Amino acid sequence: MPLRIAIQMDHVSTLQIEGDSTFAMGLEAQQRGHELYHYTPDGLSMRNGRVTAPLEKMTLNDVVGDHYTLGEAVRTDLAEMDVVLLRQDPPFDMNYITTTHILERIHPETLVVNDPAWVRNSPEKIFVTEFADLMPDTLITKDIDEIWAFRREYGDIIIKPIYGNGGAGVFHLRDGDRNLTSLMEMFAQLTREPLIVQRYLAEVRAGDKRIILIDGEPVGAINRVPSETDARSNMHVGGQALKTGMTERELEICARIGPSLKERGFILVGIDVIGGLMTEINVTSPTGIREVKKFGGADIAALFWDAVEAKR
Repeated sequence: MPLRIAIQMDHVSTLQIEGDSTFAMGLEAQQRGHELYHYTPDGLSMRNGRVTAPLEKMTLNDVVGDHYTLGEAVRTDLAEMDVVLLRQDPPFDMNYITTTHILERIHPETLVVNDPAWVRNSPEKIFVTEFADLMPDTLITKDIDEIWAFRREYGDIIIKPIYGNGGAGVFHLRDGDRNLTSLMEMFAQLTREPLIVQRYLAEVRAGDKRIILIDGEPVGAINRVPSETDARSNMHVGGQALKTGMTERELEICARIGPSLKERGFILVGIDVIGGLMTEINVTSPTGIREVKKFGGADIAALFWDAVEAKR
């Protein structure tokens, strides 16, 4: 039976469709005969326990510059949908968290993917710390003395916002770099949250691997190699996506975390692995689906909808 699917997303007009996972999932759903509806998070409302959004019927086209059409917006009870995809990009701020509280009111009668309560309770840079033995040495703190002590121990470090995304605010401080105090002053003006400080992994120059899991099982990977001028491997800041497989160590990591992902109802997850160590578990809007297929790997959008349809 066709499903009625609402996608809570950044506006479809902003998508770079060549590498956008939300677009890939929407296109696959459309090809299966499901109905797609579009809305942005600022349209979400709850009144007397009834959750609504201004839904626009959406048609997708795999053509750059002509990739969508939208119908007239009609405020609709989201309980009338079969599935809601929670796909807006972070930042994982109080606005994002509030949307998870609202969507929790309709889940699981309307299947929200990923489960909004568990998305809220599993921040990507904190959830991963449940598997500390699979990670690089990591410190979470606002205490400058703790950060200095960590720096003295490891020399080269990575420092980044705890709720950041897409590589924003990620700094590599080399041993002897004199900018740490100034950097901490800047972060203090920008955010009240603690910071993540990690031992720098030189293996990142060979790539930061994105591994995608469906229902707790690994289904594909890409390697993202940073440019010569950047410490970050994120593709939108110049990282290059390359074809790759998965090592025994990476499959071991997936086997360790898989049961926790299933327990939390995470259908689509992307993990980041550098040199056999996991740095993040991405549960908000994981990317990489189109790149995996481009390099001859699995059609992850199809596997995703197989899993969703089985739950409906």
